[in-house]
Amino acid sequence: MKSYYITTPIYYPSSNLHIGHTYCTVMADAMARFKRLAGFDVMFLTGTDEHGQKIQRLAEAAGVTPQAYVDGIVANIIKLWGTMEISYDDFIRTTEPRHQLRVQEIFKRIYEAGDIYKGTYEGWYCTPCESYWTDKQLVDGNCPDCGRPVERMQEEAYFFRLSEYADKLLALYEDDPGFLEPESRRNEMTAFIKSGLEDLNISRSSFDWGIPVPLEEGQVIYVWLDALSNYITALGYPVIEGGVPGDTPDAGLAKYEKYWPADVHLVGKEIVRFHSVIWPALLMSAGIPLPKQVRGHGWLLLDGGKISKSKGNVVDPVLLIERYGVDALKYFLLREYTFGQDGLYTNETMINRINGDLANDLGNLLSRTCGMTEKYFGGHVTKPAQGEEKLDACLAELAVQVAAKVETHMETFGFNHALAEIWTLVSASNKYIDETQPWALAKDEARRARLEAVLYTLLESLRIISVLICPFMHHSTEEMRRQIGVSGEADWADASVWGKESVYDTSKGASLFPRLDVAAELAYLESLGE
Repeated sequence: MKSYYITTPIYYPSSNLHIGHTYCTVMADAMARFKRLAGFDVMFLTGTDEHGQKIQRLAEAAGVTPQAYVDGIVANIIKLWGTMEISYDDFIRTTEPRHQLRVQEIFKRIYEAGDIYKGTYEGWYCTPCESYWTDKQLVDGNCPDCGRPVERMQEEAYFFRLSEYADKLLALYEDDPGFLEPESRRNEMTAFIKSGLEDLNISRSSFDWGIPVPLEEGQVIYVWLDALSNYITALGYPVIEGGVPGDTPDAGLAKYEKYWPADVHLVGKEIVRFHSVIWPALLMSAGIPLPKQVRGHGWLLLDGGKISKSKGNVVDPVLLIERYGVDALKYFLLREYTFGQDGLYTNETMINRINGDLANDLGNLLSRTCGMTEKYFGGHVTKPAQGEEKLDACLAELAVQVAAKVETHMETFGFNHALAEIWTLVSASNKYIDETQPWALAKDEARRARLEAVLYTLLESLRIISVLICPFMHHSTEEMRRQIGVSGEADWADASVWGKESVYDTSKGASLFPRLDVAAELAYLESLGE
């Protein structure tokens, strides 16, 4: 079985996560589910990046230890991913021994390669972003990323010779342009490297909430060497003699060799620089193969501004799930936005998607088909013996072609295009009902065989749709298959087969997606922000 390794960023637990983090994780989850459905051995990693000065200050302000502070936030993150039914295979925390001991080993390897040296850092530092900036990088004297004030820092630190890797990084982009996608991100990073790389500060001595530098007391490993290493430490690499507390039973070389290099690091565009410049340079120095690809997605925006915890303009995904269900939220996030581009979030857009695509199109198709099957045949139809009529053949031909088109779009993380392809089949099936008019056929006993063939055709289309939507809305898949009477789990190969079921025994249930009162829902959602 071919392996597939996908990662999200490890999220910073300074406060609870919002819909922007949900967007990234839902994309990774959909890809992981798609690959599993297609027969891959999938490793899906997420987690939390728990060290740094910002966490230490927040904990001090709250009157608790940094570990107690992050424990509370991380518990909420794990609960959120449970509510979202995110199918991760491992959740790594940078405060775990299995991570900390391996980061120290990676530090030593890079030091032994001659790429780490001791020096003094003096410059501007943004604590919320955990980033250093030069005078020319500041915007009106503030952090160029978040716009907040920066602090002047001077301290002894260890540095990584990042400047020595500029040519190797440019050669990487040139030789393997697919390493960094989309192209706009690659162009940005190429320009960033050509403007001149400075050596990277990889330790701090002004606070102690971090992994100790193995060479010297009083220094802790700075966030990016610590955080980025999670992608290999979670696999049990490097191997630590005698083992590590908290390791999974299969940790070590076997797991690392099975899944590394990662197929894709999925990250927000604001941290592409760390994943496509710093991370590959660190790996090159340590003699570790590079990931196959880094993909930088855009931001979700509210009123033109990035949704962020620091700005306080967050949307709580839990409240949306409680109101509309996890499948509806996942569908909206994956269908509405184009990977790599920023997208504007509005409550009205979400409600219209749920009503239009899910309630009117998919939900109505399932309800009408099961309703007519039960009304005219007591819920039992069989595969027609005679050949298909032209309308049936056209729908069947369209149906079996959709899976291949979905696969093509999924390879480029084109979730919205993949779902649009599926909805061509949903729309065509609804149109088929209007064209064949089963209610009219039911009035003529002589056309009973034709009526049964029409309903069988619709049920076969619904079966295929149930497979196609599984990576995106697995609950809807299960309910659709229950209502049309298909046993067993969805199998991606079945989406390209027409006429698989010889008999359908339907059992109509509640509406898959009830239609919403737009005005009432908008008023409700607006009240949440008051």
